[in-house]
Amino acid sequence: MDFKKNLLFSGKWILICALIGFLSGSASAFFLIALEWAARLRDQNLWLLWFLPVGGLLIGLLYHYYGKDVVKGNNLLLEEYEKPQKVIPLKMAPFVLLGTIITHLFGGSAGREGTAVQMGGAIADQFSRIFHLDANDRKTLLILGISAGFASVFGTPLAGAIFALEVIFCNKFSLKSAILSFVVAYFAYFTVELWPVHHTHYHIPIVAEFNLENFLWIIPAAVLFGLAAMLFSRSTHFWGSLFSKTISYPPLRPYVGGIIFALVVYYFGATKFMGLGVPSIVEAFNTPSENYDFLLKILFTGFTLGAGFKGGEVTPLFFVGATLGSTLSNYIPLPMALLAGMGFVAVFSGATHTPVACTIMGIELFGIESAVFIAISCFIAYISSGSVGIYHAQTVKGVKHRLYEKFRRNKLDDF
Repeated sequence: MDFKKNLLFSGKWILICALIGFLSGSASAFFLIALEWAARLRDQNLWLLWFLPVGGLLIGLLYHYYGKDVVKGNNLLLEEYEKPQKVIPLKMAPFVLLGTIITHLFGGSAGREGTAVQMGGAIADQFSRIFHLDANDRKTLLILGISAGFASVFGTPLAGAIFALEVIFCNKFSLKSAILSFVVAYFAYFTVELWPVHHTHYHIPIVAEFNLENFLWIIPAAVLFGLAAMLFSRSTHFWGSLFSKTISYPPLRPYVGGIIFALVVYYFGATKFMGLGVPSIVEAFNTPSENYDFLLKILFTGFTLGAGFKGGEVTPLFFVGATLGSTLSNYIPLPMALLAGMGFVAVFSGATHTPVACTIMGIELFGIESAVFIAISCFIAYISSGSVGIYHAQTVKGVKHRLYEKFRRNKLDDF
Protein backbone atom coordinates (compact mmCIF):
# COMPACT_ATOMS: atom_id res chain seq x y z
CA MET A 1 0.00 0.00 0.00
CA ASP A 2 2.84 2.34 0.93
CA PHE A 3 4.62 1.45 -2.32
CA LYS A 4 1.54 2.35 -4.36
CA LYS A 5 1.10 5.60 -2.43
CA ASN A 6 4.73 6.57 -2.95
CA LEU A 7 4.51 5.66 -6.63
CA LEU A 8 1.47 7.88 -7.11
CA PHE A 9 3.17 10.69 -5.15
CA SER A 10 6.33 10.45 -7.26
CA GLY A 11 4.33 10.22 -10.48
CA LYS A 12 2.35 13.32 -9.61
CA TRP A 13 5.45 15.42 -8.97
CA ILE A 14 7.27 14.14 -12.05
CA LEU A 15 4.22 15.08 -14.11
CA ILE A 16 4.18 18.53 -12.50
CA CYS A 17 7.90 18.95 -13.24
CA ALA A 18 7.40 17.86 -16.85
CA LEU A 19 4.53 20.32 -17.36
CA ILE A 20 6.32 23.22 -15.67
CA GLY A 21 9.54 22.43 -17.50
CA PHE A 22 7.85 22.26 -20.88
CA LEU A 23 5.71 25.37 -20.42
CA SER A 24 8.44 27.47 -18.81
CA GLY A 25 11.05 26.26 -21.28
CA SER A 26 8.77 27.08 -24.21
CA ALA A 27 8.03 30.51 -22.74
CA SER A 28 11.76 31.17 -22.32
CA ALA A 29 12.51 29.98 -25.83
CA PHE A 30 9.86 32.28 -27.29
CA PHE A 31 11.19 35.10 -25.13
CA LEU A 32 14.79 34.55 -26.30
CA ILE A 33 13.72 34.53 -29.95
CA ALA A 34 11.66 37.69 -29.44
CA LEU A 35 14.54 39.32 -27.57
CA GLU A 36 16.97 38.53 -30.38
CA TRP A 37 14.52 40.02 -32.87
CA ALA A 38 14.11 43.18 -30.78
CA ALA A 39 17.87 43.62 -30.35
CA ARG A 40 18.57 43.11 -34.05
CA LEU A 41 15.84 45.54 -35.09
CA ARG A 42 17.06 48.14 -32.59
CA ASP A 43 20.70 47.85 -33.69
CA GLN A 44 19.68 48.27 -37.32
CA ASN A 45 17.43 51.25 -36.52
CA LEU A 46 19.00 53.28 -33.72
CA TRP A 47 16.33 55.96 -34.13
CA LEU A 48 14.04 53.58 -32.18
CA LEU A 49 15.81 54.93 -29.08
CA TRP A 50 13.63 58.05 -29.31
CA PHE A 51 10.55 55.91 -28.70
CA LEU A 52 11.88 54.71 -25.34
CA PRO A 53 9.79 57.30 -23.40
CA VAL A 54 6.62 56.14 -25.19
CA GLY A 55 7.50 52.52 -24.50
CA GLY A 56 8.11 53.41 -20.87
CA LEU A 57 4.74 55.13 -20.64
CA LEU A 58 3.02 52.05 -22.07
CA ILE A 59 4.74 49.81 -19.54
CA GLY A 60 3.87 52.19 -16.73
CA LEU A 61 0.20 52.40 -17.72
CA LEU A 62 -0.05 48.62 -18.16
CA TYR A 63 1.24 47.88 -14.67
CA HIS A 64 -0.47 50.82 -12.96
CA TYR A 65 -3.97 50.01 -14.17
CA TYR A 66 -3.85 46.27 -14.73
CA GLY A 67 -0.77 44.86 -13.01
CA LYS A 68 -0.41 46.36 -9.52
CA ASP A 69 -0.59 42.88 -8.05
CA VAL A 70 2.40 41.64 -10.09
CA VAL A 71 4.55 44.77 -10.32
CA LYS A 72 6.94 43.54 -7.59
CA GLY A 73 8.28 40.91 -9.99
CA ASN A 74 10.91 38.58 -8.52
CA ASN A 75 10.34 40.05 -5.07
CA LEU A 76 6.73 38.84 -5.22
CA LEU A 77 7.97 35.28 -5.75
CA LEU A 78 10.25 35.56 -2.73
CA GLU A 79 7.50 37.11 -0.60
CA GLU A 80 5.04 34.39 -1.52
CA TYR A 81 7.60 31.78 -0.61
CA GLU A 82 8.23 33.28 2.83
CA LYS A 83 4.56 34.00 3.57
CA PRO A 84 2.19 32.23 1.15
CA GLN A 85 -1.03 34.20 0.71
CA LYS A 86 -2.51 33.83 -2.75
CA VAL A 87 -1.63 32.25 -6.07
CA ILE A 88 0.47 34.50 -8.28
CA PRO A 89 -1.68 35.77 -11.16
CA LEU A 90 -0.82 34.14 -14.48
CA LYS A 91 -0.84 37.59 -16.10
CA MET A 92 2.60 38.18 -14.56
CA ALA A 93 4.06 36.11 -17.43
CA PRO A 94 2.70 38.04 -20.44
CA PHE A 95 3.06 41.40 -18.67
CA VAL A 96 6.76 40.99 -17.91
CA LEU A 97 7.38 39.43 -21.34
CA LEU A 98 5.81 42.40 -23.13
CA GLY A 99 7.45 44.94 -20.82
CA THR A 100 10.90 43.44 -21.33
CA ILE A 101 10.61 43.26 -25.12
CA ILE A 102 9.52 46.93 -25.20
CA THR A 103 12.45 47.88 -22.95
CA HIS A 104 14.98 46.13 -25.19
CA LEU A 105 13.42 47.16 -28.49
CA PHE A 106 13.77 50.83 -27.64
CA GLY A 107 17.22 50.59 -26.08
CA GLY A 108 16.80 50.31 -22.31
CA SER A 109 19.66 48.70 -20.38
CA ALA A 110 18.27 45.55 -18.77
CA GLY A 111 18.65 41.79 -18.60
CA ARG A 112 16.49 38.74 -19.14
CA GLU A 113 16.76 36.50 -16.07
CA GLY A 114 14.04 38.37 -14.17
CA THR A 115 11.62 37.88 -17.02
CA ALA A 116 12.25 34.15 -17.36
CA VAL A 117 12.07 33.59 -13.59
CA GLN A 118 8.81 35.54 -13.30
CA MET A 119 7.27 33.63 -16.20
CA GLY A 120 8.40 30.35 -14.68
CA GLY A 121 7.11 31.27 -11.22
CA ALA A 122 3.73 32.44 -12.49
CA ILE A 123 3.27 29.32 -14.65
CA ALA A 124 4.36 26.98 -11.86
CA ASP A 125 2.07 28.50 -9.23
CA GLN A 126 -1.02 27.78 -11.35
CA PHE A 127 -0.56 24.08 -10.63
CA SER A 128 -1.34 24.69 -6.97
CA ARG A 129 -4.98 25.15 -8.06
CA ILE A 130 -5.00 22.30 -10.56
CA PHE A 131 -3.57 19.76 -8.10
CA HIS A 132 -5.11 21.35 -4.96
CA LEU A 133 -1.75 21.77 -3.22
CA ASP A 134 -1.25 23.22 0.25
CA ALA A 135 1.01 26.11 1.31
CA ASN A 136 4.12 23.94 1.71
CA ASP A 137 3.71 22.40 -1.72
CA ARG A 138 3.19 25.88 -3.13
CA LYS A 139 6.66 26.73 -1.86
CA THR A 140 8.00 23.77 -3.83
CA LEU A 141 6.17 24.99 -6.93
CA LEU A 142 7.79 28.43 -6.66
CA ILE A 143 11.21 26.82 -6.44
CA LEU A 144 10.40 24.75 -9.53
CA GLY A 145 9.31 27.85 -11.43
CA ILE A 146 12.48 29.75 -10.57
CA SER A 147 14.63 26.75 -11.45
CA ALA A 148 12.91 26.18 -14.79
CA GLY A 149 13.07 29.85 -15.76
CA PHE A 150 16.73 30.30 -14.87
CA ALA A 151 17.92 27.01 -16.37
CA SER A 152 16.10 27.57 -19.64
CA VAL A 153 17.07 31.19 -20.26
CA PHE A 154 20.81 30.65 -19.65
CA GLY A 155 21.17 27.03 -20.74
CA THR A 156 22.66 26.07 -17.36
CA PRO A 157 20.43 23.42 -15.72
CA LEU A 158 22.71 22.62 -12.78
CA ALA A 159 23.16 26.28 -11.88
CA GLY A 160 19.45 26.93 -12.39
CA ALA A 161 18.45 24.17 -9.98
CA ILE A 162 20.90 25.29 -7.30
CA PHE A 163 20.10 28.99 -7.79
CA ALA A 164 16.41 28.34 -7.08
CA LEU A 165 17.29 26.57 -3.83
CA GLU A 166 20.00 28.98 -2.76
CA VAL A 167 18.22 32.26 -3.47
CA ILE A 168 15.27 31.16 -1.33
CA PHE A 169 16.62 28.72 1.22
CA CYS A 170 20.10 30.07 1.90
CA ASN A 171 20.99 27.79 4.83
CA LYS A 172 17.85 25.64 4.82
CA PHE A 173 17.58 22.44 2.81
CA SER A 174 14.69 20.28 1.63
CA LEU A 175 15.55 17.01 -0.07
CA LYS A 176 12.23 16.85 -1.92
CA SER A 177 12.53 20.40 -3.30
CA ALA A 178 16.19 19.85 -4.17
CA ILE A 179 15.54 16.71 -6.20
CA LEU A 180 12.54 18.21 -8.01
CA SER A 181 14.48 21.41 -8.70
CA PHE A 182 17.05 19.41 -10.69
CA VAL A 183 14.35 17.42 -12.48
CA VAL A 184 12.41 20.48 -13.65
CA ALA A 185 15.62 22.31 -14.61
CA TYR A 186 16.52 19.57 -17.07
CA PHE A 187 12.97 19.37 -18.43
CA ALA A 188 13.10 23.12 -19.12
CA TYR A 189 16.63 22.97 -20.52
CA PHE A 190 15.85 20.19 -22.99
CA THR A 191 12.61 21.93 -23.99
CA VAL A 192 14.60 24.99 -25.10
CA GLU A 193 16.92 22.68 -27.05
CA LEU A 194 13.91 21.74 -29.21
CA TRP A 195 13.55 25.39 -30.30
CA PRO A 196 15.86 27.26 -32.73
CA VAL A 197 17.59 28.98 -29.81
CA HIS A 198 21.33 29.31 -29.37
CA HIS A 199 22.92 30.34 -26.08
CA THR A 200 26.06 32.46 -26.13
CA HIS A 201 29.27 30.49 -25.63
CA TYR A 202 32.23 31.85 -23.69
CA HIS A 203 35.74 30.47 -23.65
CA ILE A 204 38.72 30.74 -21.31
CA PRO A 205 41.65 29.48 -23.45
CA ILE A 206 44.36 29.81 -20.80
CA VAL A 207 43.99 29.04 -17.09
CA ALA A 208 46.85 30.07 -14.85
CA GLU A 209 48.53 27.62 -12.50
CA PHE A 210 46.93 27.66 -9.08
CA ASN A 211 49.69 28.55 -6.64
CA LEU A 212 50.16 30.85 -3.66
CA GLU A 213 51.08 33.88 -5.77
CA ASN A 214 48.04 33.56 -8.00
CA PHE A 215 45.82 32.87 -5.00
CA LEU A 216 46.96 36.15 -3.48
CA TRP A 217 46.05 37.92 -6.73
CA ILE A 218 42.55 36.39 -6.71
CA ILE A 219 41.71 38.03 -3.37
CA PRO A 220 41.87 41.74 -4.37
CA ALA A 221 40.16 40.99 -7.69
CA ALA A 222 37.32 39.15 -5.95
CA VAL A 223 36.90 41.91 -3.36
CA LEU A 224 36.54 44.41 -6.20
CA PHE A 225 33.96 42.14 -7.83
CA GLY A 226 32.05 42.10 -4.53
CA LEU A 227 32.19 45.89 -4.24
CA ALA A 228 30.95 46.20 -7.84
CA ALA A 229 28.02 43.93 -6.92
CA MET A 230 27.26 46.12 -3.91
CA LEU A 231 27.37 49.26 -6.06
CA PHE A 232 25.06 47.66 -8.63
CA SER A 233 22.48 46.66 -6.01
CA ARG A 234 22.54 49.99 -4.24
CA SER A 235 22.37 51.87 -7.55
CA THR A 236 19.20 50.05 -8.60
CA HIS A 237 17.57 50.65 -5.21
CA PHE A 238 18.68 54.30 -5.21
CA TRP A 239 17.16 55.11 -8.59
CA GLY A 240 13.95 53.26 -7.74
CA SER A 241 13.60 55.22 -4.50
CA LEU A 242 14.43 58.53 -6.20
CA PHE A 243 11.84 58.05 -8.94
CA SER A 244 9.20 57.03 -6.37
CA LYS A 245 9.85 60.11 -4.25
CA THR A 246 10.00 62.66 -7.06
CA ILE A 247 7.25 61.39 -9.42
CA SER A 248 4.03 60.44 -7.67
CA TYR A 249 2.23 59.09 -10.76
CA PRO A 250 3.94 55.72 -11.52
CA PRO A 251 3.37 55.63 -15.33
CA LEU A 252 5.31 58.89 -15.68
CA ARG A 253 8.43 57.46 -14.06
CA PRO A 254 9.55 55.32 -17.03
CA TYR A 255 8.36 58.08 -19.39
CA VAL A 256 10.61 60.69 -17.77
CA GLY A 257 13.35 58.12 -17.31
CA GLY A 258 13.11 57.18 -20.99
CA ILE A 259 13.57 60.82 -22.06
CA ILE A 260 16.67 61.25 -19.88
CA PHE A 261 18.12 57.89 -20.92
CA ALA A 262 17.64 58.55 -24.65
CA LEU A 263 19.21 62.01 -24.45
CA VAL A 264 22.24 60.78 -22.53
CA VAL A 265 22.84 57.78 -24.82
CA TYR A 266 22.48 59.96 -27.92
CA TYR A 267 24.63 62.83 -26.64
CA PHE A 268 27.46 60.59 -25.42
CA GLY A 269 27.14 57.92 -28.12
CA ALA A 270 26.74 55.24 -25.44
CA THR A 271 24.86 52.72 -27.58
CA LYS A 272 27.03 49.81 -26.32
CA PHE A 273 25.20 50.09 -22.99
CA MET A 274 21.75 49.54 -24.49
CA GLY A 275 20.07 46.17 -24.13
CA LEU A 276 21.90 43.12 -22.80
CA GLY A 277 25.37 44.14 -23.95
CA VAL A 278 26.34 40.59 -24.95
CA PRO A 279 28.81 41.73 -27.69
CA SER A 280 30.72 43.73 -25.06
CA ILE A 281 30.74 40.73 -22.72
CA VAL A 282 32.18 38.47 -25.45
CA GLU A 283 34.75 41.13 -26.38
CA ALA A 284 35.87 41.44 -22.74
CA PHE A 285 37.31 37.91 -22.94
CA ASN A 286 39.60 38.91 -25.82
CA THR A 287 40.27 42.66 -25.57
CA PRO A 288 40.85 44.82 -22.47
CA SER A 289 37.70 46.80 -21.67
CA GLU A 290 37.71 50.51 -20.97
CA ASN A 291 38.23 51.35 -17.30
CA TYR A 292 34.78 52.95 -17.05
CA ASP A 293 32.68 50.37 -18.93
CA PHE A 294 31.57 48.48 -15.83
CA LEU A 295 30.65 51.70 -14.01
CA LEU A 296 28.57 53.01 -16.89
CA LYS A 297 26.71 49.70 -17.20
CA ILE A 298 25.89 49.91 -13.49
CA LEU A 299 24.64 53.47 -13.98
CA PHE A 300 22.54 52.78 -17.09
CA THR A 301 21.01 49.54 -15.79
CA GLY A 302 20.24 50.92 -12.34
CA PHE A 303 18.60 53.93 -13.94
CA THR A 304 16.59 51.83 -16.42
CA LEU A 305 15.20 49.41 -13.85
CA GLY A 306 14.79 52.08 -11.17
CA ALA A 307 12.67 54.14 -13.55
CA GLY A 308 10.24 51.25 -13.95
CA PHE A 309 11.32 49.49 -17.15
CA LYS A 310 11.23 45.70 -17.17
CA GLY A 311 13.91 43.05 -17.54
CA GLY A 312 16.42 41.31 -15.36
CA GLU A 313 19.65 42.23 -13.64
CA VAL A 314 21.78 39.16 -14.22
CA THR A 315 23.07 39.72 -17.76
CA PRO A 316 24.02 43.33 -16.88
CA LEU A 317 25.81 41.83 -13.86
CA PHE A 318 27.66 39.56 -16.30
CA PHE A 319 28.59 42.67 -18.29
CA VAL A 320 29.82 44.48 -15.17
CA GLY A 321 31.87 41.52 -13.97
CA ALA A 322 33.38 40.58 -17.33
CA THR A 323 34.40 44.14 -18.24
CA LEU A 324 35.78 44.81 -14.76
CA GLY A 325 37.79 41.58 -14.90
CA SER A 326 39.02 42.46 -18.38
CA THR A 327 40.13 45.88 -17.13
CA LEU A 328 41.89 44.36 -14.13
CA SER A 329 44.05 42.28 -16.48
CA ASN A 330 46.00 45.50 -17.05
CA TYR A 331 47.05 45.46 -13.40
CA ILE A 332 46.77 41.84 -12.21
CA PRO A 333 49.07 39.20 -13.77
CA LEU A 334 46.36 36.68 -14.56
CA PRO A 335 45.04 35.80 -18.06
CA MET A 336 42.46 38.29 -19.31
CA ALA A 337 39.82 35.71 -20.20
CA LEU A 338 40.22 34.06 -16.79
CA LEU A 339 39.71 37.38 -14.98
CA ALA A 340 36.73 38.18 -17.21
CA GLY A 341 35.21 34.78 -16.44
CA MET A 342 35.86 35.19 -12.71
CA GLY A 343 34.17 38.59 -12.72
CA PHE A 344 31.32 37.29 -14.91
CA VAL A 345 30.04 34.99 -12.16
CA ALA A 346 31.54 36.63 -9.04
CA VAL A 347 29.64 39.92 -9.40
CA PHE A 348 26.48 37.89 -9.92
CA SER A 349 27.31 35.91 -6.78
CA GLY A 350 27.71 39.04 -4.70
CA ALA A 351 24.52 40.68 -5.94
CA THR A 352 22.28 37.64 -5.39
CA HIS A 353 23.99 35.97 -2.39
CA THR A 354 24.27 32.70 -4.36
CA PRO A 355 27.96 31.68 -4.43
CA VAL A 356 27.34 27.95 -4.92
CA ALA A 357 25.03 28.43 -7.91
CA CYS A 358 27.42 30.94 -9.46
CA THR A 359 30.37 28.60 -9.03
CA ILE A 360 28.43 25.82 -10.77
CA MET A 361 27.39 28.24 -13.51
CA GLY A 362 31.03 29.20 -14.05
CA ILE A 363 31.97 25.54 -14.43
CA GLU A 364 29.07 24.91 -16.83
CA LEU A 365 29.99 27.93 -18.97
CA PHE A 366 33.80 27.93 -18.83
CA GLY A 367 34.80 24.35 -18.01
CA ILE A 368 36.15 22.53 -14.98
CA GLU A 369 39.72 23.79 -15.58
CA SER A 370 38.93 27.20 -14.06
CA ALA A 371 36.81 25.83 -11.21
CA VAL A 372 39.16 26.75 -8.35
CA PHE A 373 39.58 30.34 -9.52
CA ILE A 374 35.83 30.65 -10.09
CA ALA A 375 34.88 29.20 -6.71
CA ILE A 376 37.26 31.37 -4.68
CA SER A 377 36.18 34.50 -6.56
CA CYS A 378 32.48 33.77 -6.05
CA PHE A 379 32.78 33.18 -2.31
CA ILE A 380 35.02 36.19 -1.62
CA ALA A 381 32.74 38.43 -3.72
CA TYR A 382 29.74 37.03 -1.85
CA ILE A 383 31.28 37.90 1.52
CA SER A 384 32.50 41.36 0.47
CA SER A 385 29.34 42.59 -1.30
CA GLY A 386 27.44 43.76 1.78
CA SER A 387 24.12 42.61 3.16
CA VAL A 388 21.92 44.25 0.50
CA GLY A 389 21.39 42.45 -2.81
CA ILE A 390 19.32 43.09 -5.91
CA TYR A 391 16.22 41.46 -4.40
CA HIS A 392 14.53 43.47 -1.63
CA ALA A 393 12.54 40.48 -0.38
CA GLN A 394 15.42 38.02 -0.21
CA THR A 395 16.16 36.75 3.28
CA VAL A 396 19.93 36.69 3.71
CA LYS A 397 21.00 33.82 5.96
CA GLY A 398 23.94 31.48 6.33
CA VAL A 399 27.61 32.40 6.80
CA LYS A 400 27.27 35.91 5.41
CA HIS A 401 24.30 36.75 7.62
CA ARG A 402 26.09 35.59 10.77
CA LEU A 403 29.27 37.44 9.80
CA TYR A 404 27.51 40.76 9.20
CA GLU A 405 25.36 40.39 12.32
CA LYS A 406 28.48 39.83 14.40
CA PHE A 407 30.08 42.88 12.80
CA ARG A 408 27.03 45.03 13.61
CA ARG A 409 26.93 43.84 17.23
CA ASN A 410 30.62 44.55 17.71
CA LYS A 411 30.17 47.97 16.18
CA LEU A 412 27.31 48.74 18.60
CA ASP A 413 29.34 47.48 21.54
CA ASP A 414 32.03 50.04 20.73
CA PHE A 415 29.65 52.87 21.50
